[in-house]
Amino acid sequence: MSRPRVALLTREFPPEVYGGAGVHVEHLAPALGGLVDVEVHCFGAPRSSPLVAGTYRPWPDLPAGGGDGGALGVVSADLAIAAAVGGADLVHSHTWYANLAGHLAGLVHGVPHVMTAHSLEPRRPWKAEQLGGGYAVSSFCERTAIESADAVVAVSTAMRDDILGTYPAVEPERVHVVPNGIDVDAYRPVPAGDALARFGIDPGRPTVLFVGRMTRQKGIDLLLAAGDRIDREAQLVLCAGAPDTPAVGDELRAAAAALAARRGAVVWIEAMVPRSDVAQLMSHATVFVCPSVYEPFGLINLEAMACGTAVVATATGGITDVVVDGETGVLVPFDAARPQPYVAALADRVNELLGDPSRAAAMGRAGRARVVECFTWPAVAVRTVEVYRGVLGRRGSHD
Repeated sequence: MSRPRVALLTREFPPEVYGGAGVHVEHLAPALGGLVDVEVHCFGAPRSSPLVAGTYRPWPDLPAGGGDGGALGVVSADLAIAAAVGGADLVHSHTWYANLAGHLAGLVHGVPHVMTAHSLEPRRPWKAEQLGGGYAVSSFCERTAIESADAVVAVSTAMRDDILGTYPAVEPERVHVVPNGIDVDAYRPVPAGDALARFGIDPGRPTVLFVGRMTRQKGIDLLLAAGDRIDREAQLVLCAGAPDTPAVGDELRAAAAALAARRGAVVWIEAMVPRSDVAQLMSHATVFVCPSVYEPFGLINLEAMACGTAVVATATGGITDVVVDGETGVLVPFDAARPQPYVAALADRVNELLGDPSRAAAMGRAGRARVVECFTWPAVAVRTVEVYRGVLGRRGSHD
């Protein structure tokens, strides 16, 4: 079989990357380039990357303030993408933002559509708080695409189970597990400490680090609730990205300020921290905490592990594929109906590692070794192309 031409459809692509799905496409695209002919179609401003074949924005004449949280604008951009990818042998969409584009492109151009499910809208009901009526639109886009795609890529075994449980119309043989990868050169133990000084972090104190967006999904409210129980000799550093809504941002800022007033040693960094600084903060942290209540994969845990840092994380979703409990970190069970036991257990597990730095360091070394062995982007690209070739082979047999 000759090299297929693959169109990657995505909302995010450098320099406009803000979440795990964007990081995934950022690294998958060049890794695929050695195996297939790849072109990227993304939202936003024009890009200088030779991989980018087109950029798209919502239609400017759409009325504003329609109560859809911008979802109809996304659909308008999807229509433009679907029209633009003629000539591709296969389209591969990422997240609901581009899934409808992939579905329509498959119909219009008669090519296979592969979609990667980085999360599932029905498992994120709090998005209604962010999107309003647009949550119904995003759910429609996802359902339409996932039930019709020639193949669905799940980023973890737990995600595959979620897909089959949430969308029973999807045949199991169409769902393939291909994990996220990581750039082990960008995320590695970093000895430099200039970023700590800039952010006001004391290098002489143990550090408990959180990095994530201000959203219900990431469980930052649960970590703040656990903050009173965490050893006060440690500083709690929270790199908090953009909030889902102004109300969520106000709520979490207030909770962080109240915690700081009670215990001290809370460093609140509300910014999109550069990747090099994140790697430095992770490298110097004693413990990295991921209190997510829903996480199809949890790329942030790989990043911390690659920096040689022990992880305390929720035992949910794809995190259990990444963090080996007792070896590269500690997993904490979560029951949404009973959050208080989780809050107490999260603090206890963090304190155990703070109290045993040699054990935390050993977990960090084991985490780095696991990432290098199992989660590199070239390996992810090979497995992704195996999915492509299976789909193209089945289509070819029907021609």
